[in-house]
Amino acid sequence: MNVQQLVRSFSYSGITLPDPGAQLSVEEVKDVFAATYPELTSASIEGPETVGTKMVYTFKRAVGTKG
Repeated sequence: MNVQQLVRSFSYSGITLPDPGAQLSVEEVKDVFAATYPELTSASIEGPETVGTKMVYTFKRAVGTKG
């Protein structure tokens, strides 16, 4: 029996984002990437989905009307 550690990966709008640090929670990772992608501040987090040796979390933009 082989034991493999799954690596976290993050996806947003078709872009694969690397894990900035295993010590960070998924919410903290979202905050880190919100500096580059401001729309992530209101995004939801889906997952993780296991793909091969990765746990993929997906950031989904909030959909709605403004005002």
